Amino acid sequence: RLLEAQLQDQRREHEEEVEALKNQVELMKEELEKQQQAFLQNLQLSPEAQVEFGLQQEITRLTNENLDLKELLEKLEKNEKKLKKQLKIYMRKVQDFEASQATVPAERRQHERNMQVTVQRKEKDFQGMLEYYKEDEPLLIRNLIT
Repeated sequence: RLLEAQLQDQRREHEEEVEALKNQVELMKEELEKQQQAFLQNLQLSPEAQVEFGLQQEITRLTNENLDLKELLEKLEKNEKKLKKQLKIYMRKVQDFEASQATVPAERRQHERNMQVTVQRKEKDFQGMLEYYKEDEPLLIRNLIT
């Protein structure tokens, strides 16, 4: 039954995909017919009229492209607004989390800091000599021993 259901789902998806492709082919055929008719009309016109017709076609194409780009811009602006709202929500959550972490006992925070330092040390690969200030030598020695 499960395999039958999966097979039917695949068949339905395939049929939908085939139908979409057929529609796309039909649209392309219609576009090709329009272009052929425009080309035939263009051949029958005088040279000046051909130039004018070509300009009109180019203006139409650019206008349609401009409209498409405006639609895309509007979608992107809406998406930007949505993402900004989500960012504000996440920033509030982070601030709330940090505020709740402020109430965690100091020992636990110190343990978490030590864990973070350990992770950072594993990620870094140091090579060569170490340069330090003379005042920092006791701190450096303590860190090396730890």
